[in-house]
Amino acid sequence: MSYIEKKYKQEINEIFADLPSLEEDLVDLLNKSSIAVIDDIATICAQFNKKINLILKKYYPEIKEMKDKLDIKSILKFYYDLIDHLTDLVRNIENFQKIDQEYYDRLIEFMEEKDNLISGKYRTICYQELTVFYDPTSRAKLEEIISEKFLLKSKQFFTIGPLEEEIKKIAKVTGAENISILPADESMLEELPNAKSIITYSTPSKESIINLKKIGEELKEYLESKKYRVILKASSILTDAKLYTEKR
Repeated sequence: MSYIEKKYKQEINEIFADLPSLEEDLVDLLNKSSIAVIDDIATICAQFNKKINLILKKYYPEIKEMKDKLDIKSILKFYYDLIDHLTDLVRNIENFQKIDQEYYDRLIEFMEEKDNLISGKYRTICYQELTVFYDPTSRAKLEEIISEKFLLKSKQFFTIGPLEEEIKKIAKVTGAENISILPADESMLEELPNAKSIITYSTPSKESIINLKKIGEELKEYLESKKYRVILKASSILTDAKLYTEKR
């Protein structure tokens, strides 16, 4: 095993070791069975998403040992489904403002079955995938497909609701806080003709400027996919999209 593979395997194991504390917080919130904690659930979902994406994009591609790939992929599949369930929960609460108690119970049960699912269902699926795509070229293609599908799932969370709510959700899940959407000033028309709105955001003090850039790029990509013009600034977005405006 190469130095980089050994190092990245350790990084992956450390991330996995941190996740159970998030799971405990999530179960506590789900046990409340209340729409009042939905923002907290969305925040935890974002943390899962961030950590799993780090493994998927940076560390996992360097893992070559088949046993290690199988172990890691089996755990990742559990978290893929957990994130999918959480985004579905948030989406349903936003739409219906009420969720049957059975929905919460099944999600808690899913989390309690984590070890059995990973060692059983998910390991079987991953073994079949890695067996079928054993050669390096096919394995690389498989990782690309899985990565694209997972990233698509994360973006499907933002397909419902008014534009301004989608923007706030994207920003929050990407790591932003103190998100504001305000009408653009006349002075901003020099930067973007027909500018109508400015979106500002910040990150926790411990986060780096790289995170601000990532948030801006996510919002820019989303707005441009809706055919709006965008100017990306240090910690804000100027756009010609007419959004809900908060009082100054």
